[in-house]
Amino acid sequence: MKSAVFGRASKEIYMAAKNGTDPTANLALRAAIDKAKSNQVPADTINRAIKRAEGGDAESYVENRYEGYGVGGSMVIVDSLTSNVNRAIAEIRDTYNKNGGKLAQSGAVSHSFQSISLFIFDSSKKDVEGTLEILMETDADVQDVFDEEGTTVIYGAFQSFNTIKKALDDAGITDYIKAETTLIPSEYIDLSEEDQAKFDKMINKLNELEDVQNVYHNVNL
Repeated sequence: MKSAVFGRASKEIYMAAKNGTDPTANLALRAAIDKAKSNQVPADTINRAIKRAEGGDAESYVENRYEGYGVGGSMVIVDSLTSNVNRAIAEIRDTYNKNGGKLAQSGAVSHSFQSISLFIFDSSKKDVEGTLEILMETDADVQDVFDEEGTTVIYGAFQSFNTIKKALDDAGITDYIKAETTLIPSEYIDLSEEDQAKFDKMINKLNELEDVQNVYHNVNL
């Protein structure tokens, strides 16, 4: 799983770096690097991906989003970043089908999810009150700031990622548990013990696929 995380980060950074290798000027690259760091991706993996882009590597990846259902009425969205679209969709569809799920048309479940900016960091760096003071001085669209087991969590509008990140950086916050854009469901569901086991198996299998970049769902874990 760690290898898969590193591989995904490398592809994402490489694609962003093709539009400029300076993260201060290329905000997409900066976001990809921040996300990789929050997932403990080693610096040499990040640097290799950027150097590939600097060297004019001709490899190209295609982004696609697939929506579908798992067991028990669960909803699952898969983001793919691949150099072989036919392979990606075949493997993703096969994983759904073999684990009690099925792919659906675009838009079938995405209406039940919201795109957000997510930041999580140690509350000792900045607590909720201090974080709110920082964010109130920006024009960022912040939806929620709360404490969760010793961490400060921020939900912001998808388009406010860079504004929030810059404000936090300027405040001296450099280590993030999470710093990324993501999808969250409008509500979560609970599964029976039997369905939960099937669902977990499907999610694990999807996460193991080379062409899968992100997996989102609406199930309480």
